[in-house]
Amino acid sequence: MQMLYNSDSYAVVQINVPAEPGDLRRGGYEIVDKFARKDIYIEGALAERFQQGVQELVRLHPDGAEPEVFDDYIAGFATLAAQPLIRH
Repeated sequence: MQMLYNSDSYAVVQINVPAEPGDLRRGGYEIVDKFARKDIYIEGALAERFQQGVQELVRLHPDGAEPEVFDDYIAGFATLAAQPLIRH
């Protein structure tokens, strides 16, 4: 598990699950919407699309983008979140 992004609005954690020999790489991203107090775990094709979009933002802003640029992108995925955050 690796924290990739943390702003006032969102947190993004990359989760890698060890694959069994012969299996495809597994894992995904957990996106936490701090204001809505919800989170979503994405994997597979959706996770790949998320990753490609982030890479494109980094490419377009080589000197670093403002957090709002990433927050706006992440918001598109966070709207899918239905799981309420529960504190353990």
